[in-house]
Amino acid sequence: MTIRVVLADDEALLRMAFTMILDTQPGLSVVGEAADGAEAAVLAGRLRPDVVLMDVRMPVTDGIEATRRIVRDCPGTRVLILTTFDLDEYAFAALKAGASGFLLKNSRPDDLLAAIRTIAADDAVVSPRITRRLLDTFAPQLLNGSGGGGDGRLDLLTAREREVLMLVGRGLSNAEIATALHLAEATVKTHLGRVLDKLQLRDRVQAVVFAYESRLVHPG
Repeated sequence: MTIRVVLADDEALLRMAFTMILDTQPGLSVVGEAADGAEAAVLAGRLRPDVVLMDVRMPVTDGIEATRRIVRDCPGTRVLILTTFDLDEYAFAALKAGASGFLLKNSRPDDLLAAIRTIAADDAVVSPRITRRLLDTFAPQLLNGSGGGGDGRLDLLTAREREVLMLVGRGLSNAEIATALHLAEATVKTHLGRVLDKLQLRDRVQAVVFAYESRLVHPG
């Protein structure tokens, strides 16, 4: 199966470089390019790509708002954010808007290709601990004043599912959660799948964000 990618970056040379890298790889195809976030959202709606490679800082509409629109209108499309720094408030805001991961702009081509393939397979691009470090840095200011409790959705979870969600939010892997709760790793995966389904979350990264927003996990 070919992974269809839309590139969104206001630098034409950078889009050209990404296209040259991706189009030479088996199973990857660049199907569209956008110079700003508004154009990226329109292209995603029309082309329904598997992955949008999204810069966060763009004119007209930034990558955060574009991500929000794509997540809302294209449930089958995953957004991979390109950022300059790993501890970046824009990256955090994009994750909160629904992005499934982020990648440094100066990453090696092999890392870029692996990230696109990983996110297309609905897996986490960045480790849970890196996500947690980002959230610990920016959650106090960006979640200031937001309501706790996740709009009551936590009540949909069983006690065990809530426990799994809390440990996911703390940055533990499935294997580490299995050890902590004395469960088989396959059982942890089943519980996490039910959590995502009940809370209508796209992936593990969004589960971590929800754990913070619901105050199930606290910064630090």
